[in-house]
Amino acid sequence: MKRLILATRNANKVTELRAILAAAGLDVELVGADAYPEIPDVKETGVTFAENALLKAHALARATGHPAVADDSGLCVDVLNGAPGIFSARWAGRHGDDKANLDLLLAQLADIADEHRGAHFACAAALALPDGTERVVEGRLRGTLRHEPAGAGGFGYDPILQPLGETRTCAQLTAEEKNAISHRGEAFRGLVPVVRELLG
Repeated sequence: MKRLILATRNANKVTELRAILAAAGLDVELVGADAYPEIPDVKETGVTFAENALLKAHALARATGHPAVADDSGLCVDVLNGAPGIFSARWAGRHGDDKANLDLLLAQLADIADEHRGAHFACAAALALPDGTERVVEGRLRGTLRHEPAGAGGFGYDPILQPLGETRTCAQLTAEEKNAISHRGEAFRGLVPVVRELLG
């Protein structure tokens, strides 16, 4: 069984990708970066989601000698020309402060009418082999931005993005409902034929 490493310390992401690979019948042992605590996290210095995902995947593949998968994602707002984009997790200045990021974005969009509040979550998932071979797959979840947060599930900007065709925000969906339509789920599912091709 081939080992595949996912560049994350988030157990939920590992579980999500493991389920997708298993459903596709792929005989792969998926582990998270926690299996290699001695390897430091990679700085995301790319200017696109794909570049950041590739940086992390290549670093892990080189360090471990195993194929590695990494993803990078964020919220892209139409009227902000795609921002916050790669800066989504640190939009308010401090990395990972979900409430501050959400509050700042809502303040910036306060005067924007409903018909101009289009946005999407974007995700790039990269697979890199120790020999330098690489592939990138992207996923999107389109929707509109609410004026006020709603829902207690999810994280980040989930409480304000209402997927197209939905009356609820991503934070009001169950984990199963969200995974079925999410940008990361779409990107991870897109990796299935890539894993099949490169890892056989």
